[in-house]
Amino acid sequence: MSAPQLPFARAGILEVAPLYAELRERAPVTAVRTSTGDPAWLVTGYAQCRALFSDTRLGRSHPDPEHASRISGSALLGGPMGDPETEAAGHARMRKMLAPAFSAKRMNLLREHVAALVTEALDAMEAHGSPADLHELVALPIPVLVICELLGVPYADRDEFRAWSEGASRLDDREAAQESLYALVRYIRGLMERKRDEPGEDVLTDLAALGAEYDVHTAGLGAALLFAGHETTVTRIDVGTVLLLDRPERYAALVDDPGSVPAAVEEILRLAAPGGGGLPRYANADIEIAGVHIRRGDAVILTPTAANRDPGVFPDPERFDPGRTERGHLAFGYGGHYCIGASLARVELQSVFTALPVRFPTLALDVPADRLELRADVLTGGLTALPVRWGPDDQPSR
Repeated sequence: MSAPQLPFARAGILEVAPLYAELRERAPVTAVRTSTGDPAWLVTGYAQCRALFSDTRLGRSHPDPEHASRISGSALLGGPMGDPETEAAGHARMRKMLAPAFSAKRMNLLREHVAALVTEALDAMEAHGSPADLHELVALPIPVLVICELLGVPYADRDEFRAWSEGASRLDDREAAQESLYALVRYIRGLMERKRDEPGEDVLTDLAALGAEYDVHTAGLGAALLFAGHETTVTRIDVGTVLLLDRPERYAALVDDPGSVPAAVEEILRLAAPGGGGLPRYANADIEIAGVHIRRGDAVILTPTAANRDPGVFPDPERFDPGRTERGHLAFGYGGHYCIGASLARVELQSVFTALPVRFPTLALDVPADRLELRADVLTGGLTALPVRWGPDDQPSR
């Protein structure tokens, strides 16, 4: 039997491809072909995914990058990055340096400010009137504003860096994606040079203080933070809204009980699958797992969206259930590669889904969920638009 090729077909934004479940049941670590046709190991089982997230024998670098399997045409997660000799030490140094800026304590201190930004965005949506595009008016501006302030990036530059971020995540044109990434890194490096003369209370000032000799590395890190700090949260606000509005009783529960929002956000994180891919890794040593021998240099794709639906860990895994006692989803990874921005994402999502139901208790999708347009051309996936309506007299568009 030939290896299945990514990406797998899916029905819509609320589902993952059925083939993930079939492969997970048959072989939680299985051989596939990537979208570029290269060989890789796809990891769909929860236990295997969690184990490999924290396995130091996997990383983003490759011993022979010119001959490494590519995952996609993306300049960000499409292939190997870094040097096997320095990757582990560099990753540990980066996390130590960024930990204070992204600590749970500091993120909780931001809560009041994020809530104010959410209020402003909801004011704009109300002023626009029903129907409106929640993606454009709420999901997009809030994470962009927050990450700009945290990093020290001018919000006025958002159209430029958004274009570069989106370009770098393109899956269909590797050369264009690489040019966009270079432009984004050059932009961040220019900001860091300015921070040396005009320092602020922000992450780019901290990176700039390390010295110009580190700019090649720290500018890349700053670009990655800018990209990841808004793109992934935008898609989860969108998908979270659809998950809630697709079953109106879910949304009504938040209207009645705002205290249930944190648990609902965890279910959104567990179930949200805005893109159809996974996270690439490369083996820097041989690994035996689930009866499979992964050789040094092999590509490995970890798929948290599939692992988070493993029925052996999450009974009735497709059910949206904020009351479930099973926790420990892998939306932010696990172990040493646990997402450093997890606390920030939770603050933003909790702020949005606390304020939105109170402000718009009659909110509804303005088109059926299966008519929402999925983005398959960029790494993070998501929606092109999220039309919503509110008010008792409004009817959905047909």
